Amino acid sequence: MMIAIQHLTKRYGSQAAVSGLDLEIERGSICGLLGPNGSGKTTTFKCLLGFTRPDSGTLLIDGKPLEPATFERLSYVPERSALYDWMTAAQHVELQRRSFRRFDAARARELLEIFRLDPNKKTKRLSKGQQTAVALVLAFSIRPDVLVLDEPASGLDPIFQRVVMDLMIDAAANGATILFSSHQITQVERAADHVAILRQGKVVLDGVVDSLKSDEKIVEAIFDDAVPPVDGLAHDVRVRRLERSGRILRAYVRTDSDAIARQVEDLHPRSVSVLDLNLEDIFLGAVEPDNRVEPFGEIR
Repeated sequence: MMIAIQHLTKRYGSQAAVSGLDLEIERGSICGLLGPNGSGKTTTFKCLLGFTRPDSGTLLIDGKPLEPATFERLSYVPERSALYDWMTAAQHVELQRRSFRRFDAARARELLEIFRLDPNKKTKRLSKGQQTAVALVLAFSIRPDVLVLDEPASGLDPIFQRVVMDLMIDAAANGATILFSSHQITQVERAADHVAILRQGKVVLDGVVDSLKSDEKIVEAIFDDAVPPVDGLAHDVRVRRLERSGRILRAYVRTDSDAIARQVEDLHPRSVSVLDLNLEDIFLGAVEPDNRVEPFGEIR
């Protein structure tokens, strides 16, 4: 494992930002870290990188605790800009060149052009998205073995968001290990092969994206009138969850989705479909408390 976090706990006063968190990321993998605001994503990054001291736990990068030499092969992009306002993009690139033996000048020039950045403009005159782009140029120009990216597409338009995802995929294909967070679930679904979902400082779901998406199906039915009683489905062990939204019934099915679909057809809906889960479905199912009543009416 390139990144291994075991039993990480970090408290701020009486509040546990992270509690007993375990996460392992294989070499060459892209792991998307998802969770609501305040779930512990940024605290996990800070502990991993030594910016804050954990109360307990073990954090290893390539099998070793963090040490100064680690930063020669690691890049970090924080959610908030850590650039110098008075310096230009070109000056930041020059500072990077002088600081890292692995710096690739041709790669830096290429990335400046890809993000359409004016290298002679001072950071304080750049938009939030352009500042993010400069930070990404610096991060990828040293061709690191490990990238830790906190909301790496923040402030970027959809075109450059896609560029960021492609850069991550390309880096991983060349052996880099990437841990990143994003509130844009579609970005995680596009780039990540592994996902970890946090809720209240704990990992509540962790796995390979394709495997998680294949674990369940959604049987969705649309009725001409109100959804009829579905007591049989509500107590079926194959059905993890039932939801009703007006004339729409959704059953989250663990197994035998075709059999459940036939059972729903007996209720005479206008249409029945068996749908694959997407990452948004998985995320919402993981972070919603078990006793939450959905706005469209969860059937229990």
